[in-house]
Amino acid sequence: MVQCEMCGTETGQPKTVKIEGAELDVCAECAEFGTEVRQQSSSASSTKYSTSSSSGSGSSGSSSQSSSGSSGGGGSQRRRRDMFDQMDEVAQDYDSRIRQARESRGLSQEDLAKKLNEKASLIRKLERGDVLPSDGVQRKLERELDISLVEGAASDEETEWSSGSSSGGTTLGDVVKRKD
Repeated sequence: MVQCEMCGTETGQPKTVKIEGAELDVCAECAEFGTEVRQQSSSASSTKYSTSSSSGSGSSGSSSQSSSGSSGGGGSQRRRRDMFDQMDEVAQDYDSRIRQARESRGLSQEDLAKKLNEKASLIRKLERGDVLPSDGVQRKLERELDISLVEGAASDEETEWSSGSSSGGTTLGDVVKRKD
């Protein structure tokens, strides 16, 4: 018997669901609060799960799923969508992207803040990486500086990652950035 990671009840057959971005093993009752995650066949490898929402995140996928669930079948066929499945992730190097774009246009932090109608202290915090930009500020920065701050947009560092090292594997030394 396994404990549900949400409510703590004992369950014989836990379901793996994605709830607010986290994958949890939960009981059947708590499973309705997230989207079901399918396990890949037999052994657990480095990529253990694939989400069912990755194949049908468009509007046509959701309408066909909701119609199949409401046509008299069991409630297990209908799947609720998790809002985190459609969210774009802010790139890890957003701070350097903002700084480089601002400097390439010859703007000071104060000038950029005036153009965006934001405080200069916010621009400083963003460029230091102290805070993540809100959705509104992110859109303003992307429009004004003609950049993308989402994870999907490849930067120079990300293209290096995809090529890998000469030995074929990535080591901890390739990933760590020292602060001294």
